[in-house]
Amino acid sequence: MSVALADELHRLGEEGSTGVLRAGDGEFHLVRGTIASVGCGRTIGLDRLVVEAGVATAEDWRRAGAGDPGPLLDQPQLETLALLSVFDAAYFLLASAGEPEFRPTTEHWLAPVCHIAPRALVHECERRTDNEYGPWTADLVTLVPVVPARRIKRNQVVLTGSQAEVLAAADTRRSIADIARDLGRTTYGCLVAVRDLTTAGLIEAPEPVSIEQPQRGRHLALAPDPADHRSSTRSATTVPTLPRRVPGSAGPTRPQQETGARQGRHAIDEEATATARHRGKPAGAGEPERWQQVDRETLIRLRAALEELA
Repeated sequence: MSVALADELHRLGEEGSTGVLRAGDGEFHLVRGTIASVGCGRTIGLDRLVVEAGVATAEDWRRAGAGDPGPLLDQPQLETLALLSVFDAAYFLLASAGEPEFRPTTEHWLAPVCHIAPRALVHECERRTDNEYGPWTADLVTLVPVVPARRIKRNQVVLTGSQAEVLAAADTRRSIADIARDLGRTTYGCLVAVRDLTTAGLIEAPEPVSIEQPQRGRHLALAPDPADHRSSTRSATTVPTLPRRVPGSAGPTRPQQETGARQGRHAIDEEATATARHRGKPAGAGEPERWQQVDRETLIRLRAALEELA
C-alpha cells in the first residue's frame, strides 16, 4: 500500500478538505474531509453500475454530473452501489506508487449519499491487502489475460454463479479488468474469483511480467456504450455467461477441493462493514424500510454482487 497516499488522505480528512486528490490512474473526491467518490482506470465506474442495476439511465447520470441529480439521490440502491465503486477503486489506487496531488474544487454531488472517513477506507483496503493470496496481485488485473486451465484435476469443484461467469468469460485474451467491465462487475470481485478459480485448478497461474506504472491523471467518465471499455484484443464473439442465481435457490458455496479452497467474503457485506465502522454502528444495522422500494431484478443483481467475494 502507498504510505504517501494513505498519509495524504488522513491529512485531508483531519483538515476537512474539499477537492480532488489525484493518484496513479485515478482520483479521490473529498467533501469536508470525507470521501464521496473514487474513480480508477482499472475498475468499472459508478456510472456503469447504476445503469446496469437499473437505478438510472445514462442521461440521468450525465445530468447529475452536470449539477442536476434530480430524484437520483433519493434512490436507496445508489448508496450501496456508491460504496462498491469507492472501495473497488480505492483498493487499486492505494496499491499504486507515485506522489498524490491535491486540488481544491467544489463539492461532489454524491456527498449526500456517500461520505466515507479516509481512515475507514484505508483500514478496509489494508484488510483486503492482508487477505491477498496466490500469484494474482492487484498490479496484474490489466496486464495478464485470464487463461482457463488446459488440464483439470479430477477433484470435485462447486462454483458460485459469479465464479461460473468469470470462468466462462476467460478466453485467453481478456484481462481481469476487461472481464469485469464486460460483466458489469467490480474488478476486485473478479480478482478474488480468479484467485479462487486458480486455487481450484480451473485457471492457469499468470506468467511473470514486468510491471510499469500507470499514467497519472486518468479519470473514468460515463461511457455511452459498454463496448468502449473492452480490450482492443477482444474478439467479436461474445462469450456467453451463465444465468445469475434467483431468490430461493440454494445458497452459494465456494470452490472446494480435497485440500480445501480459501473462503472469501461477500462484496456488499465488506462495504457495509467498513461503512458501519466509520459511522459508529454495528455492521448490518440499517433501516429495512429503505429497501422496500427495491424491485426484484435489482435484488437479483445485488445478490449476484454478494457472491463475488463469497
